[in-house]
Amino acid sequence: MIPEIRLLSQQLVKPRFKEPKELVSWMGAVQAQDYRMVKWALGIRLKSATLTTIDEAYQRGDILRTHVMRPTWHLVPAEDIRWMLKLSSQRIIKACDSFARGNGVVIPESIFTKANNLFEKVLEGNNHLTKQELETEVVKAGILPDSPRIGYLFTRAEQEGIICSGADKDGKATYALLEERAPAAKELHKEEALALLAKRYFTSHSPASLSDFVWWSGLPVREARQAIGAIESELNKDKFASQELFIHQQWDKKFRNKDVLHFMPPFDEYLISYKDRTAVMDKEHHPKAFNNFGIFYPVILYNGRIVGNWKKVEKKGGITFDTSFFVECPDLDKELLEKAADRYRTFLGKSIKK
Repeated sequence: MIPEIRLLSQQLVKPRFKEPKELVSWMGAVQAQDYRMVKWALGIRLKSATLTTIDEAYQRGDILRTHVMRPTWHLVPAEDIRWMLKLSSQRIIKACDSFARGNGVVIPESIFTKANNLFEKVLEGNNHLTKQELETEVVKAGILPDSPRIGYLFTRAEQEGIICSGADKDGKATYALLEERAPAAKELHKEEALALLAKRYFTSHSPASLSDFVWWSGLPVREARQAIGAIESELNKDKFASQELFIHQQWDKKFRNKDVLHFMPPFDEYLISYKDRTAVMDKEHHPKAFNNFGIFYPVILYNGRIVGNWKKVEKKGGITFDTSFFVECPDLDKELLEKAADRYRTFLGKSIKK
């Protein structure tokens, strides 16, 4: 039952949204380490979308990519970025500082201030710059001489609301000023922000546990409990095996899944947003989907379960796919595999090669 409800909650069956911004708002945030493949994570959940649909949303600034909630990349709606940063920025700054010190890197606060001032100067007027271009500006200004440490300046500037993602430039991601990319929105009190974050998570990720929500949101357990308590009237509590899970009342109880198969991108929310992933794949198969260093692989989703891996192969005549299964699926209709492959080709705007 858990996989069936999650398929619906995560818009992997019966998708309700056409626009990327609507989908990202529904999801709360979408983890986005792999900049190219996170676009497919959106495309697979929309009613009808191509890579162009997603790219246009990026160019307009409807959705932004930044470090938020945890010290990792996420997509968030432009109108939500400020209150989400306010909830998580101090935690992320502390985590990044601790990581830096652990690697022998100590950056004085004066350096961060100089970098922020530089970013405001060189990005002003919607002058979006790639990471490499911005690194060149930092070195030229004499702020820091080497690339590995410069990354800490970018993350800190994100947390302080100076920079965020800009429009793509020649297929490359860029940085832009947050003030120019996301006009100021109404501020939320912390209690309102916690409640909204919990609502977004449990409507889009149900069924899920407290520990799942803590993992996804990066919140301390106390604040996560407070957030859940704020929307308690909207949640049902159920026991699944020995685990207590919350299900948002918004899910369609009359819906019945038909056979569904998706080629899922790496780092997809269907796996990465839960602390406990055993509801959708047996623990013995976890190394086939992700490793101990936090790297997630492309996987095949079949009727709510993770059953195999896939890889895109580009050839002169078009795109083909290598697939392998670590779970036996005797009833799997090969036509479902072809439909999943064709959907990805269509998303990319590539020719079909069978």
